[in-house]
Amino acid sequence: MEKKQFQAESKRLLEMMINSIYTQKEIFLRELISNSSDAIDKLYYRALTDEAISFDQDRYAIHISANKEARKLTLTDTGIGMTKEELETNLGTIAKSGSLGFKKTNEMKDGHDIIGQFGVGFYAAFMVADQVSVVSKSVDADSAYKWQSDGSDGYTIEEATKDVPGTEITLHIKENTEDESFDEFLDEHRLKSIVKKYSDFIRYPIKMDVTTYKPKEDGEDGESEEVQEEQIINSMVPIWRKNKSELTKEDYEQFYQDKRYGFDKPLEHIHLSVDGAVRYNSILFIPESTPFDFYSKEYEKGLELYANGVLIMEKCADLLPDFFSFVKGMVDSEDLSLNISREMLQHDRQLKLIAKNIQSKIKSQLQSLLKNNREAYETFYKSFGRQLKFGVYNEFGAHKKVLEDLLLFHSSTEKGFVTLSEYVSRMKEDQSNIYYATGESIERIAKLPQTELLADKGYEILYFTEDVDEFAIKMLQSYQDKEFQSVSSADLKLDEEESEESKEEQDANKDLFEEMKTILAGKVKDVRLSKRLKTHPVILAAEGEVTIEMEKVLQAMPDNQHVKAEKVLEINPNHDVFKALQSAKDTDQEKLKLYTNLLYSQALLIEGLPLEDPVEFTKDMCKVMV
Repeated sequence: MEKKQFQAESKRLLEMMINSIYTQKEIFLRELISNSSDAIDKLYYRALTDEAISFDQDRYAIHISANKEARKLTLTDTGIGMTKEELETNLGTIAKSGSLGFKKTNEMKDGHDIIGQFGVGFYAAFMVADQVSVVSKSVDADSAYKWQSDGSDGYTIEEATKDVPGTEITLHIKENTEDESFDEFLDEHRLKSIVKKYSDFIRYPIKMDVTTYKPKEDGEDGESEEVQEEQIINSMVPIWRKNKSELTKEDYEQFYQDKRYGFDKPLEHIHLSVDGAVRYNSILFIPESTPFDFYSKEYEKGLELYANGVLIMEKCADLLPDFFSFVKGMVDSEDLSLNISREMLQHDRQLKLIAKNIQSKIKSQLQSLLKNNREAYETFYKSFGRQLKFGVYNEFGAHKKVLEDLLLFHSSTEKGFVTLSEYVSRMKEDQSNIYYATGESIERIAKLPQTELLADKGYEILYFTEDVDEFAIKMLQSYQDKEFQSVSSADLKLDEEESEESKEEQDANKDLFEEMKTILAGKVKDVRLSKRLKTHPVILAAEGEVTIEMEKVLQAMPDNQHVKAEKVLEINPNHDVFKALQSAKDTDQEKLKLYTNLLYSQALLIEGLPLEDPVEFTKDMCKVMV
């Protein structure tokens, strides 16, 4: 029996493939099962054109057996088999794929696409085995042949005995080392879990002897004995390939639980069967509650990705945009271009088309939920609304048009959430802007002095209670041609006539405000009369792009950049405090300084900003009281 050398360049090439291409050793079983499935598919395809071959799908299966004592793992299929020449061509040449050649020659259609296309998968067996033998009999040959190799220098081929067409692969599993245990690949439960993980939806039965317990014959009540029973351990027909009309809500919920997508029940599911520029099936879920690690660095987004029912990636991040990272589910496609190990995708047109379509479907489903089941949508939004708002802000607003109609906020006129569209539909005829106020809570915002004038005019105000809200709105800039305006902005542009009147009064008190500005040097950019205050004496407003609320958020970040808003102290000219300031200017400079510092401290407290010197503030309060 002559030993033949691999036709590939060297032993080093084989070592590189089995040690570097695959990231997990368990992948070997997926690859071998896929090859067996391909072999049965080939026989099916031959039967379509060859009257001498009959194909009854119920007769075909893949068998797995493990012998712990002999350290042997065997996979047997009833597929098309290989001739001596095919064994040498397909297994003697690394990276030669018989499946790919068969596919190209026959231009396979009819939903029986070949899984394996690169010919490297078989050699994954050497990650766990120190010797592999393949006994195969082709439907086109009378004799069977055995291919055997230890994965190093070469292989042998000799005639063998096999009664029926098909292939039997036997792996001699490596001995354990100090660093690795290979016993797991002989363990019944571990083998079952690998099959369920990667090959659960292979279209043919995968059978294995499974340990069960049955009542002991002639034994006492309750006594049982351990028996070996052959069972089918894969599901074969995945739920996503079933007709939607056959499935119930409970079926989808069960699939959600079986795949461990979450401990909750999904609010909505999306079942897609697309047959266009790219073919794929998909089931997507919108969860009800937030995973415990969702808003952390540890959370990994992504959908399960299958190629012809074989799991390729557990979390394919490229299929979901960050703003929809809460979506769970899977995609199965026959059209994806896979790399040599099938564990990583080539970034090709098909993947981008699927991702684009999925994004569109998710948005449509959320819009439908918002329209038809507001309560369920608000439940979803309480869990994941922050992610949508971050999506508006992220990437310089690249996705703001996708997300703007999905946003919800509390407001001054509604008890529950409102959409931007609902807000605009209720705007007053003379109202040109969408007004918003920021704060730690709805209750606190409702008491802000800055809202008084707008409330008097009957304008609705959006309430922003999350730190991302104002950043998102700044990026959004406008909605339906209506610009967003903070109630704390130094210039509300409410009424030109009011502005002219204010300007005259501002000029009349120019000296007072200059003195106050000098007292507060470095703390405020300006001091001026307020046209928005009704009952409160003082507020802080902001000029420029950075608002006071944004300053608070940025200052609280670990990489504090010391960004500050340009603050303006506004004084209510109709309040008694203003008269006291005017009197102090004319009679007592120390009192003017005292009043100015107190008003500034009060304005800081109203905004939720820390007092710069609490001790000095208490001393000033005491001076007023005595």
